[in-house]
Amino acid sequence: MLYSKTTPEQKRLRLREALASGTVQQFPGAFNPLSARLIQEKGFPGVYISGAVLANDLGLPDIGLTTLTEVAARAGQIARMTDLPAIVDADTGFGEPMNVARTVQELENAGLAGCHIEDQVNPKRCGHLDGKSVVDQDTALKRIRAAVDARRDADFLIMARTDIRAAEAGDAGLRAAADRAKALVDAGADAVFPEAMATLEEFAAIRAAVDVPILANMTEFGKSRLFTADELAGVGINLIIYPVTLLRIAMGAAERTLDTIRADGTQEAQVENMLTRSRLYELVDYEAYSRFDAGVFNFKVPGRH
Repeated sequence: MLYSKTTPEQKRLRLREALASGTVQQFPGAFNPLSARLIQEKGFPGVYISGAVLANDLGLPDIGLTTLTEVAARAGQIARMTDLPAIVDADTGFGEPMNVARTVQELENAGLAGCHIEDQVNPKRCGHLDGKSVVDQDTALKRIRAAVDARRDADFLIMARTDIRAAEAGDAGLRAAADRAKALVDAGADAVFPEAMATLEEFAAIRAAVDVPILANMTEFGKSRLFTADELAGVGINLIIYPVTLLRIAMGAAERTLDTIRADGTQEAQVENMLTRSRLYELVDYEAYSRFDAGVFNFKVPGRH
């Protein structure tokens, strides 16, 4: 009940062990604290917190409009509801290297297990859109060095994301991505997130360039085909994220239900597709609160549950 009893330090160790296990790890994206608890219940090893999801949940596009305060607060709310390690998208670090340093410490304070920091310019774009621009290599490396220097827990994972593949066309873009990945690792990055890889061969090229864990972003409607975990494991990927999947499916269901109410005058036709009352109470651990106060849960859940 309440929040996870697993400490942030324990979660960070668990993340390190998972990435070193030799088994590909799948981290679905949580769009709120309750979805993080569901991810844990379904047996996944970790939770991802997408910057796009945090922005979209505020009704904003993913172009760097969210603040460090907003991201740290919401990511912390999500992370503390699960025993699993949670990685958060820290965009460009919310400013210059000093801002990046503060970002890392605020995310440590919020209980995250790690974050990734990207090399886009501000204002940034969603990683699978065209027209992205990246900063020069020196600036990108300064961000990562600042992040590594600022962390107080050595197990807090600093992942470097590079968007340079999509910023340069053809084979030159892939070579640039591999070269930048190597430089980011040399600067201290614990892991690499090569964004917008189009093929398994492109992921394999990054694998050949670095010897740290690599993340693959399996977002819908993006540059990559939705490769299976086995396919990605076959080219040496360590971690797969599904950043916006749960938000998209939830909002799709919400839209369909609103259409039903408008058309039929009732939500009756959609009730069978809903999370039941008893299942919702189970997820929020309603009954466990009676150990603190018997008056909280002293009723039977109504029928049709």
